[in-house]
Amino acid sequence: MNRRQRDELDLAHAVAALRWWKDAGVDLALDETPQRRFDREPAREEPFAVEPAPAPPAERATAGGPAPTESGFDGAAASSDLAAASTDLESLRQAMDAFEGCPLKKTATQLVFSDGEPGSRIMFVGEAPGGDEDRIGRPFVGRAGQLLDRMLASIGLDRSKIYIANTVPWRPPGNRTPTPQETQTCLPFIRRQIQLAAPEILVCLGGSAAQSLLGIREGITRARGRWYSYKCDDGRVLQTLAMLHPAYLLRQPAHKRYAWSDLRSLAEALRGAKEPEHK
Repeated sequence: MNRRQRDELDLAHAVAALRWWKDAGVDLALDETPQRRFDREPAREEPFAVEPAPAPPAERATAGGPAPTESGFDGAAASSDLAAASTDLESLRQAMDAFEGCPLKKTATQLVFSDGEPGSRIMFVGEAPGGDEDRIGRPFVGRAGQLLDRMLASIGLDRSKIYIANTVPWRPPGNRTPTPQETQTCLPFIRRQIQLAAPEILVCLGGSAAQSLLGIREGITRARGRWYSYKCDDGRVLQTLAMLHPAYLLRQPAHKRYAWSDLRSLAEALRGAKEPEHK
């Protein structure tokens, strides 16, 4: 084996290793160069020191930051105030982009706000952005989004006729599930986004969206296919359908038959063939 062949083999090994780490969810480099941490001396324990008292709430509060409470910062309260002050979707997007109360913003590339056409009759809400969405800045553009596009096409819809968002607008590291605290922090934003988008029908894609917005406890495999009532903060009630998430269907293709049944129910509601029974 000559030197060129060895170099090509080393490159192939490196590419294979990177792909393995990416599939494992490792997608964030913390240092520019590798560190031999076992060669370092253990850090010396510093003598105990009393931390200074925290600043008064008025000094700690910052624009777009979390609201202070007795136990610290309350991101949900801050997001609720910012959401309520937003008068349209653009001002809401700007408020979310400036918001510093959710730790996911620090690890995400950018805010993933929405896609599709605001004011459409139907709005889809998923869980959180993935890697492709985080890179491009629009929801449902990866493999799950491509499947969603095919699902929409089967009932005569496309992204020019719907509006799409997520309950959490920043990608969790490694595509992990958002924590309950992260979801609660972002919940006022998606509720305000639904209210401002003003759809006639809401579709919750996956268990996380259904549980967060509808307050149900059962899993999505039991909740899917049912019509619920979602009450906006302005008092309007939206007929809401729970459906399996396209990412779940990619892992469980045998369940696509359930998705087709739900899509037919959605198409009937859009045509006004019958009024869905709210649960």
